[in-house]
Amino acid sequence: MKYKRVLVKLSGEALAGEQGRGFDHEIIAGVVKQLGVLISNGIEVAVVIGGGNFWRGRTSGDMDRTKADQIGMLATVMNAIYVADVCRSQGLKASVQTPFVIGSMTELFSKDQAISDLEAGKIVFFAGGTGHPFFSTDTGAALRGCEIEVDTLLFAKNIDGVYDSDPKTNPNAKKYDRLSCQEMLKRDLKAIDTTAAALCIEQKLPIVVFDLGAEQSIVKVANGDKMGTTIYIEG
Repeated sequence: MKYKRVLVKLSGEALAGEQGRGFDHEIIAGVVKQLGVLISNGIEVAVVIGGGNFWRGRTSGDMDRTKADQIGMLATVMNAIYVADVCRSQGLKASVQTPFVIGSMTELFSKDQAISDLEAGKIVFFAGGTGHPFFSTDTGAALRGCEIEVDTLLFAKNIDGVYDSDPKTNPNAKKYDRLSCQEMLKRDLKAIDTTAAALCIEQKLPIVVFDLGAEQSIVKVANGDKMGTTIYIEG
C-alpha cells in the first residue's frame, strides 16, 4: 500500500550520528534526499523531529520540568529550521510551523495552511511539540498527524522495529512484524509514548516503527514495503 499523506517522526539523536550532539550533515542530507523521493512520487510529507541531539529535558537533573521541557521545544525548532534549509538547498520547498510565535523564523500552526502547503508539494515541519510541557515529541507527532489527517505515522528509530524485550540485553528478543497498539500498551513495550499511543487508538491512526539506518528505509516504508513493525489499531 502506497500512502498519500504521511508524517515522519525523526529522533534528534539520529540527526547527530555517531558524534551524539549537533548535526551530522551527511546523515541529514541523506534523509532529505529520501523525503524528496516521496515528494516526486506524489506523497505528501510532514515531519516532526525530536530535540535529543541538543537537550533531553527528562534527564536535566533538578531543573524545573516545565522550564526543561521549554528548552526541549526550542531544540526541536532549531532542528526543524536546519533540516528545512537542507531541503531548500536540495531544491525542495519546505515550511516550519510552531504552536507559538517565534518572530518571523517560523509560521504559527494552522491546519488549513499546513494542508495547503502539503497539497502544493511542500514538506511541512512541525516543531515545538504541542507547545506545552509534559508532552513528548511522540505526542506532538500523533497530535499533528491526527489534525492533518495523515494515513500513517512513520517513526524512524535506531532499531528495526518493536521487540518483546530489549534486543541489546536479550539475544532471544522477539521482533513483531505486526502488533496492535492496545497490545503494545498492555505489554508496556514503550515503543512510543503512552499518551501518543492513546491518541492514535482514539483516532484509529496506525504507526510503522522502522530503522532509519536501513537503506532507503523512509522511501520503502512510505511506499508500503514490509519493514519494521506495523502498529495497528484494534476494532
